[in-house]
Amino acid sequence: MSQSISRSTRPASRGLFSRLCAVAAVGLVCAALGGCSGEQFQKGYILPQGALEQIPIGASQDQVLIVLGTPSTVATLDGEVFYYISQRTSRPVAFMNQQVIDQRVIAVYFDKNRQVRRLANYGLKDGKIFDFVSRTTPTSGQEMSYLTPLFKLLSFN
Repeated sequence: MSQSISRSTRPASRGLFSRLCAVAAVGLVCAALGGCSGEQFQKGYILPQGALEQIPIGASQDQVLIVLGTPSTVATLDGEVFYYISQRTSRPVAFMNQQVIDQRVIAVYFDKNRQVRRLANYGLKDGKIFDFVSRTTPTSGQEMSYLTPLFKLLSFN
């Protein structure tokens, strides 16, 4: 009778041990994935809080430089324009690609007297995503659809 009692307690202890091992394995996986948690990146210009309110229409170019600092780039096509460019990206897991969350271009337009004519705050919805690393933007006509290879196979040229 003592043999039957000891046999019945062994499978119960093995079941408990295997459950503890499973819980420990799940805990290790969660800890490993926790180390790969999401990150956010800020690239480019960081707009100071309340800076745009300090630049009224008619302000001088020097005042803009004092408040906003050196622009990311300057254009001189139709008067002078200062561009302050920034982009926020994130990736949910450390080994995944980054995704653009927000993109801002602050444009300060000047008249011929170098006074602020207009301010613009362009966001992600206002244009295409700009790749800051390769400095390229997608151009129309360069995208390949799934039909392009098919047409190339069928062409007789």
